Amino acid sequence: MERPADLTLLLTRAERLVARRLKAVLDPMGFSTDAWRVLALLADGGGHTMSEISEQAFLPPATLTKLVDQLTEHNLVYRRIDPVDRRRIRAYLTPRGKDTHARIAREIDADWADVPLADADLLAALLKRVIAADSVIKASFKS
Repeated sequence: MERPADLTLLLTRAERLVARRLKAVLDPMGFSTDAWRVLALLADGGGHTMSEISEQAFLPPATLTKLVDQLTEHNLVYRRIDPVDRRRIRAYLTPRGKDTHARIAREIDADWADVPLADADLLAALLKRVIAADSVIKASFKS
């Protein structure tokens, strides 16, 4: 059985590999990994508050605001006042943003075609369990 320290090293190596390959796809298309994370989050179509995006994309609020401003200027993202809480702003993909997300996703999939991901569903489930466990631990400290 792997120790947590060993798992940390494996996860770090895997994250660096993914980031390097992702960057190789995104750079020629003129996108950063941060921009991709925002587009990928918004691709679910539900719209997200800036605080949700900041947390999920691991971006400080000021950095996220600048990035969303840039994505808005390129007609990839738009903002609207949250219909439930008018103090919040929600971000959404424009039709052009949806097309761009789909195009980038296809490029990423093609880049990963040589990687055996037969157990991708299992890996995703295990990573989600790690993330969920962290959320439970954080919630217990807030109580």
